[in-house]
Amino acid sequence: MIATSMQRRAFLQTLAAAGAATSLIAAAGSPIRLGFDTYSLRAFNWKGVELIDYAVAQGLDTIQFSSLDDFASLEPRYLKQVKEHAERSGITIDGGTGCICPVSKSWTEKLGTPELQITKGLEAAHHVGATSMRCYMGSSDDRQSPEQLERCMDATIQAFRKMGSRAQDLNVKIALENHAGDMTARETLTIIEQSGKDFVASCLDTGNPMWVMENPLTTMEVLGPYVVTTHVRDSAVFETPTGAAAQWVALGDGAVDLPKVVALHRQLCPQASMQLEIITGRPPRQLPYLQQEYWRNFQHLPARDFARFVTLAKKGHPFLGTMVIEDAPGPKNPIFTAALKEQQRVDLERSFQYAKRVLGVGARAHA
Repeated sequence: MIATSMQRRAFLQTLAAAGAATSLIAAAGSPIRLGFDTYSLRAFNWKGVELIDYAVAQGLDTIQFSSLDDFASLEPRYLKQVKEHAERSGITIDGGTGCICPVSKSWTEKLGTPELQITKGLEAAHHVGATSMRCYMGSSDDRQSPEQLERCMDATIQAFRKMGSRAQDLNVKIALENHAGDMTARETLTIIEQSGKDFVASCLDTGNPMWVMENPLTTMEVLGPYVVTTHVRDSAVFETPTGAAAQWVALGDGAVDLPKVVALHRQLCPQASMQLEIITGRPPRQLPYLQQEYWRNFQHLPARDFARFVTLAKKGHPFLGTMVIEDAPGPKNPIFTAALKEQQRVDLERSFQYAKRVLGVGARAHA
């Protein structure tokens, strides 16, 4: 009897969610295009056409090749084949590359100058028919001192300014990601505006704001008018004795107000694709904001933004489900590695269903 009652409640909740999603679409018009960032399935090592075929099988509209390594080759002939396969499959493409800041701790010097890396990314994006190219400045390591952060931001602006004419010639916008705790939304906006908003835009990530004590709603409000592509995921956020902690989870498993995120997406950047970047298997990240020294690298964080994050943490709780932790120390046996790989697929596909049924996202899903 208890099991039957629980199943009935779950069924009714699903119906209610589906009804809400239908209402959202009816009120907003065309659904937001739904896809995924290829990093979500990094363990599979799929390339080009394989990733597009997976998107089709999942009933998606788009895909973000967030790294040049997602292609078997950067030869124009091969990239044209990827473009044509996507067009036949009804899948649009967003492009991408990695770190483009030469003074960031994330920079890989052997890959060439920032201009070379940006050029490769722009040209690859152009050849596969993309109109945006995601890239990033650095990571939280670049917030270890205010001076380092300022150097990184200045170097990124200079690199982008040099590439303005090339980006516009190829009709591909440089989409700067707020990446891995490197910058707040307001700092990211500074780079976009000082570089040139005619050719620099935002790849808005909803998971990374947690690392800089920022509510993703703030991120969307600040960067929304500049967004051309996204990385969307949920986070479990909760208070701890020293401040708070945040852990990335599948959609619906965390504390982020995803319906409001989607509502802002529809209002501020309806033409941008919603690319799910589901990253699970990571332990919670500690944010010890009750310790004075932690604030050394957040001296310019507005009080209103911080208060909004604290409100989110107070309402949240730790993730209570099961998860294989990818970053566990020591060697990993084949069974463990296989479990991590399967977790990537399962959590991504659970998130697709949540986005379609609860959030009302996806053109194919609601055709």
